[in-house]
Amino acid sequence: MKQEESSKATQIDQVKIDSELFFKISNVDQMRPFFMSIVSDSNHWMFIGSNGGLSAGRRDAENALFPYYTDDKIMESVEFTGSKTIFRILKASHSHVWEPFSIRYSDNYKLSRNLYKNQLGNKVLFEEINHDLGLTFRYEWNSSDTYGFIKKSTLINHGAETTKITFLDGIQNVMPYGVGSGLQNQRSNLVDAYKRSELDAASGIGIFALSAIIVDKAEPSEALKANIAWSTGVENPKHLLSSSQLEKFREGAEIVEERDVRAERGAYFISQVVTLSSQNQKEWWIIADVNQNVAAVTELSESIQYKSNLQEEISSDIEHGSEKLRKLNAGADGLQLTQDSVRDTRHFANSLFNIMRGGIFDNNYNIDKADFINYLSRANKNVLKSCNTVIEQLPIKFSLSQLKSTVEKNDNKIFRRLSLEYMPLKFSRRHGDPSRPWNQFRINTHTEEGSKILDYEGNWRDIFQNWEALAHSYP
Repeated sequence: MKQEESSKATQIDQVKIDSELFFKISNVDQMRPFFMSIVSDSNHWMFIGSNGGLSAGRRDAENALFPYYTDDKIMESVEFTGSKTIFRILKASHSHVWEPFSIRYSDNYKLSRNLYKNQLGNKVLFEEINHDLGLTFRYEWNSSDTYGFIKKSTLINHGAETTKITFLDGIQNVMPYGVGSGLQNQRSNLVDAYKRSELDAASGIGIFALSAIIVDKAEPSEALKANIAWSTGVENPKHLLSSSQLEKFREGAEIVEERDVRAERGAYFISQVVTLSSQNQKEWWIIADVNQNVAAVTELSESIQYKSNLQEEISSDIEHGSEKLRKLNAGADGLQLTQDSVRDTRHFANSLFNIMRGGIFDNNYNIDKADFINYLSRANKNVLKSCNTVIEQLPIKFSLSQLKSTVEKNDNKIFRRLSLEYMPLKFSRRHGDPSRPWNQFRINTHTEEGSKILDYEGNWRDIFQNWEALAHSYP
């Protein structure tokens, strides 16, 4: 079953998946690989290639789930970083190995590879159809403020006969917590030596940490936090915490569950045997997050073991994030409805990237008194002290017009200037990414305890450039 010489056309279509609009690029492998930014309503960041190579994390490059490199290295790392899936298929007494989205075995089969991205820009789906084996595999990246990054995997049997399949699916090159981008780029071999991956057998959580924080000082430095990964949708799977047994699996040998792996790059794989009848499918999820302490891991472990509706909670949180993203953009007049849905989507994306860089006001023209006091305490403590009586008379939430009216009656010119310069912006970040690594981004949406942060990342040029367009929605 050799791959035929391809004259497959690449085209873009609009399709509905679970009632949501996606843009589909058919035969995306016929194009030169390109780079995408997958957005979130929270502090997630994901930069991913059309070939599947990616980097992702939370807040900034120092809190990475997968290594933060330049875009060329990310695109080249697809075989050993991010999603990896291998199938062993028993069909008509013959065993076949299929590795979707990989260069391995791709010339053995007639394949179609398609890429989907949703209209909001916060979901991306990869699809490979194996026409010879009558199977389709899809995986989709989603984000959840509560749970982190969710990889949804779906295997579909569109053939005419029941098929027995052994799968190995997961994520590779998972970073431990506590490794900055500079250390990873310059001392990655040293970082590997400090890595330790452990499995919580009761819940199936993979815990990726350092044996100690890497410092060049004669002092103890414990690693008290970890990045994690876990799964749902498959009963009692076998777990791997590294990529060292992948070749063994490809060759048909029995793999051994890994529970404690040291000095190896972290990975999280689940393996199981499924039997799919014709036109049926199997779905499972792998969830990963960064910056977790012992209490958070313990709480999650109990939820996995005892909550019966955990998958529904995750789905609800994903959709809640999509709705929040839609509302954020609506505040900047990013929603429009015309007969040309492609233009509507382009307008949505332009508005979204505007507010991602320039920020958007937290609650229209309403101001939170606690944040205003916090701003003044950082800007000028003497002004805060001298104008304390005036500030205390303000309600817990007040409007911009109330603030202007208050400061106009005050004789303190510095208080007046600081008040009128105050900008309660959120959702802002610098315009750094792996294609422009000289710009360092940071997404400050909330504290580790979960409380809201109103913060602005950027400079006055960002304000002038981005708010020239946004001024119509916030005149």
